[in-house]
Amino acid sequence: MRLSTKGEYASRAMLELSVRYDEGPLHGHEISKAQMIPQGFLEQILLQLKRAGYLKSRKGRSGGYQLSKPPSKITVAEVIRVMDGPLAPIDCVSVMAHEPCPMEGTCGLQWLWKEVRDSVAEILERTTFADLVDKSGRRRKPAGGLE
Repeated sequence: MRLSTKGEYASRAMLELSVRYDEGPLHGHEISKAQMIPQGFLEQILLQLKRAGYLKSRKGRSGGYQLSKPPSKITVAEVIRVMDGPLAPIDCVSVMAHEPCPMEGTCGLQWLWKEVRDSVAEILERTTFADLVDKSGRRRKPAGGLE
């Protein structure tokens, strides 16, 4: 798996929306500034995430983007797949986009690539954006400063 810039920025945008989940919609420029993502590129990414069902948006001054479900219900694997496609390092071991290889069955490396695929997928599929918020130390304190 090769994470594209688009996949990285999508993950960062989703993390920002997760950290600020209880604040309501965020404008693209707020996400762009907080995560240092070029705003034009971010808007394309946010639109793609919205079309895939991970975001909802509303227009206007109090509008913006927000997650369509809680951060604990969205895995990093889902977002990466939307942006970059399958998690497999090469097509011949992809579950979702398998491409036959002339050396399939005799390749001495296929087992390795399958193991890499399975390890990466397992980590990304078990990691939610709520987990990332917890690990980032950026959890927002509720109103009144009590947790």
